[in-house]
Amino acid sequence: MKERILRVNLNTGKLSQEAVPLKYERLGGRALTSRILLDEVDPASQPLSPKNKMILAPGLLGGTTAPCCGRLSIGSKSPLTGGIKEANVGGTAGHLMAQLGIKALIMEGRYSKGKYCVLKVTPGGAQIVPADELGGLGNYKTVEKILDSFRGEGQDKITVISIGQAGEMLMAGASIAVTDRHHRPSRHAARGGLGAVLGSKGVKAIVLDGSTMKEKIPYYHGDEFRQISRKFTQELTETKQVLTKYGTSITLDVSQKIGCLPTRNFSQGQFEGYTQINPQKLYEIITERGGKTTDACMIGCPIRCGNIYNDEKGNYLTSTLQYESIVMLGPNCGIGNWDIIATLNFLCDDYGLDTIEMGAAMGVVMEAGLLQFGDGKGAVELLKEVEKGTVLGKLIAQGAELTGRVLGVKRIPAVKGQSLAAYDPRSLKGTGVTYATSPMGADHTAGNALPGRVGIDQNRHWNLDTLDREDKVELSRDLQIIFTAGDCVGFCLLAGFSVESMKVMAQLIQARHGYSISLEDVLNLGRDTLRWEIEFNRGSGLTLAHDQLPDFLLEEKLPPHNTVFDIPSSELKEVFNF
Repeated sequence: MKERILRVNLNTGKLSQEAVPLKYERLGGRALTSRILLDEVDPASQPLSPKNKMILAPGLLGGTTAPCCGRLSIGSKSPLTGGIKEANVGGTAGHLMAQLGIKALIMEGRYSKGKYCVLKVTPGGAQIVPADELGGLGNYKTVEKILDSFRGEGQDKITVISIGQAGEMLMAGASIAVTDRHHRPSRHAARGGLGAVLGSKGVKAIVLDGSTMKEKIPYYHGDEFRQISRKFTQELTETKQVLTKYGTSITLDVSQKIGCLPTRNFSQGQFEGYTQINPQKLYEIITERGGKTTDACMIGCPIRCGNIYNDEKGNYLTSTLQYESIVMLGPNCGIGNWDIIATLNFLCDDYGLDTIEMGAAMGVVMEAGLLQFGDGKGAVELLKEVEKGTVLGKLIAQGAELTGRVLGVKRIPAVKGQSLAAYDPRSLKGTGVTYATSPMGADHTAGNALPGRVGIDQNRHWNLDTLDREDKVELSRDLQIIFTAGDCVGFCLLAGFSVESMKVMAQLIQARHGYSISLEDVLNLGRDTLRWEIEFNRGSGLTLAHDQLPDFLLEEKLPPHNTVFDIPSSELKEVFNF
């Protein structure tokens, strides 16, 4: 199977399959989406104009039997940050796209023959299908209708990538949904508002159809690849048992302990109602109601950090409840009720909204006094305003920063227009450096300095005190390089982004593709990608002046440690000196 680039011009309806240029052959995932954007999109263009492009690319190990390597990178210019964006997603899309032989899918222009279309991708090519009847539907109903058309035609080999009402309305908090192994649109390329970009192009959904697929992924050294893969799978199975049991909710224990759990719009670092929303309580409720405490979103994942949460009657409510969604829709809004958090999570998935951005926006609304902190029923009704298309609904769907500015709120937790993720940087200072300096805005997936994480030089004595500023600039830099490299491979960060895992990635890439690649080569792929992204952002007007945290994090002491973020901007400027 020879990899190819599939290019779709939505203006003309022309679809072309192109040979992969030499300069792209050793790029994948985030590296490929960012490099194509830099090469083909004017950084000064408007994110929702036809001049912007959207690129989907599996990682360098996509479609293989390597564990946890089926993630998909979706890249575009962000309507939220105004800069480059790669939103990373699990589910089945990355694996299937790679198996279809697609190195990258590039969409350009805007659909002009109707309001919405569906792009159907098969082993033989692609087809643009009018789909105005899907307009106004949430992701769950959209997927249901699309799958109905595939009854008896290999439905198990179908993946749907779609937007909900928020993407149609061009909201800057809009996500892109990807179906999981159960055909539920529960995995999201959530950050940066890329759902609005897809909506601006008139694309309601992309359907990957592998039902007639005959060719298989080739391996340069198949036996070696399988041997390395089996060993790594066994290691993950043995070392990630806590994640398998509790999922990412286990991080709640860590954040509550060290005092970085965003509570009531980042005004506290611990939540007093924690015993009601801890991972053990979640496990108990899911078990009692007949849900699933462990579930794999993608093929070949031995960790299975997902879950399926049922309501009080034992009926499906949502999947999956992950740490970021739990915290931002829960404690950050003063909410400690699992059913409310699960309902908010489902609504975000269905409407196509970033749970992090919506939790931050609702926290800002509560800060402004439009709702009381802890008003779970009010939060549900507020989120339903998005589907109704009311002014208030559209306001929160545009994200936390715009919501805060309109409502006159001082404490707005955002960098480059994008809300902070579910870690307060006053108690997790390495992550604060990442929030401030990442080309992506305040993404935890850009380089999260959780307790115990160290940089590239493993012989160095790293300062592991998360409250201490020492070493945190260097730590963030190294983690951003490692995390970016992992995104290029298609590797899931929950499997553990580290120097050791990148060594394994280098071995697997060499056995899969046949070219020589070292650990340093993999890390350089991360460095190069970051340079390309910074170059794009500079052309977009994002300068070093934008690489900073909001003032309240520098001035307001965070209980319980009464700390502020105290790393000066002069040091932040040194992050990307590599």
